[in-house]
Amino acid sequence: MNADRSVAAGVAASPAPTATEWFAARWERLNGGTRIAGVDLARGLAVIGMFAAHLVTMDPLVWTDPATWPAIVQGRSAILFATLAGVSIGLVTGARTPWTGERMSTARLRLVARAFLLWVLGVLLIATGAPILVILPAYAIMFLLAIPFTGLRARPLFAIAAGLALVTPLLGALVDALPLWDGDAGEFLGLLIGWRYPFVSWITFVVAGLAVARAGLERARVQVWLVVGGAALTLIAAVLDTLTGAETDPERPNLWDAVWTAGPHSGGLLEVVGSGGFALAVLGVCLLLCRTFVVWIVLPLRAVGSMPLTAYAGQILVWAAVSTAVFGYPGRLFAFRDLGLFPAFAVGTIVACTIWALAVGRGPLEWTTDNVTRFMVPGGPSGHDVGADRLER
Repeated sequence: MNADRSVAAGVAASPAPTATEWFAARWERLNGGTRIAGVDLARGLAVIGMFAAHLVTMDPLVWTDPATWPAIVQGRSAILFATLAGVSIGLVTGARTPWTGERMSTARLRLVARAFLLWVLGVLLIATGAPILVILPAYAIMFLLAIPFTGLRARPLFAIAAGLALVTPLLGALVDALPLWDGDAGEFLGLLIGWRYPFVSWITFVVAGLAVARAGLERARVQVWLVVGGAALTLIAAVLDTLTGAETDPERPNLWDAVWTAGPHSGGLLEVVGSGGFALAVLGVCLLLCRTFVVWIVLPLRAVGSMPLTAYAGQILVWAAVSTAVFGYPGRLFAFRDLGLFPAFAVGTIVACTIWALAVGRGPLEWTTDNVTRFMVPGGPSGHDVGADRLER
């Protein structure tokens, strides 16, 4: 009893941190060893890219027409987001060496819990009525699909990702052609599972990201290979699309057109190869840049990448609120785009996330999901905290 009182008294007597100490702790969290700066930069770019895809009306991408190049964010930003999910899963399950035993079991159960929370949040964001294809339900399913691969090392994971890239576009097209998507019930089901981000083929990106984490993404050699290999895949897919790509009739699509396409959110072979390669190349560039002084210049974008779930959800909530205030209804897509709010959304998000990261620390949704996950799945070694700080998505 006396010992307990002594401990309590010692805790009560502990001085509160000064403003300098508080800021230093937040600075260390954003720039210290618990985070990989290049991964945060890539996440920040993915979030801002998705903002552009949502808020700006663009012509379809034609590689030979530079005027259409801004449309590169269509689909590719979300694919980068999915690839980084695989990286995060790899980091919280052992990085280069996958964990085993109880430690891995705990990590996998926490991935299940996190997937459930992401799915619930995704459904709530859909319920706002904002006309955005919410990625979180599909994101949650991809977390679950990735769990069986978490015990593998880099080489088999890269081989599996390559095999999935070749096989899943056909499987996804066959699933997409099923009559279960017809009518209001089919549309509702598609929303609940995020089918516009067809996880049947998009699991390829998650497995590729997991492979990168197992390869040791902090090694310069791996980073260079990501840029070279990713750029090569992007170029190959772009050339094939330019030379042979078919224009799919959305009213009467055929199986070949559904598979052999680079269209955003199509899950087609050329999209999987090209956009997957693009995601790997962007990640490699970000990792290499953050080995230089550029890491400080891009700190605001890294702050966004440290709390992408908060930034993504915040965008949808602000969209719904502003659209309702202006139009009386949150679902007016093109009218809302005509307001030209992308710069305000992007700059506002970057500024808000930077201030929050330096003044408070973890993003509110990241903090909430992590703590609820730990409550749902208690236990595990304290060393897992580092990995969780890198996940947070």
